[in-house]
Amino acid sequence: MAEVKLTAEVRTEFGKGAARQTRRANKVPAVIYGHGAEPVHISLPGHELMMALKTANALLSLDIDGRTELVIPKAVQRDAIKRTLTHVDLLAVKLGEKVTVEVSVHAEGDLAPGANLLEYVLNTLTVEAEATHIPESVTVSVQGLDAGDSILAKDITLPSGTVLDMDEDAVVIQIVAAQAEEPAADADAATAEGAEA
Repeated sequence: MAEVKLTAEVRTEFGKGAARQTRRANKVPAVIYGHGAEPVHISLPGHELMMALKTANALLSLDIDGRTELVIPKAVQRDAIKRTLTHVDLLAVKLGEKVTVEVSVHAEGDLAPGANLLEYVLNTLTVEAEATHIPESVTVSVQGLDAGDSILAKDITLPSGTVLDMDEDAVVIQIVAAQAEEPAADADAATAEGAEA
């Protein structure tokens, strides 16, 4: 995963008023945690940060007063209506350090013929990976699966260096039979009976 470089400014004023002022300047208030250090309050350029966070588990390289800090997003808060970023919690990481993150699951392939439905029981897997090599997502084939089949967490092939950090027998995807609709003839008969009455 490529690093996204952003320039951060250290924040010295806190509270709702200061946060609003930061957002008015098209910046996003953020806090860096990790490695037993005191939290660092910063602001980041709003548009660049929004673009960077379009990639799941983005690795951000922050320039903070000439010092570089590697971080990954841990919690992202958005405005409920505008969906703009309002605050971000960041976790400081080091090269080679392992972190636990959630990665999204994508299915590919065609199910067995018939009216079957694919159901995601889990949309993400919890995995442990190097902070600089976090997969954006994992893909699993559902080719030829039929109603009653399921895919467990342990069935999904993970990229090299990434290991599962959850119950390996957890059901991730299951294939269910589509519910048959009521025959149209029955509905027509009921309508006719109602008209006669």
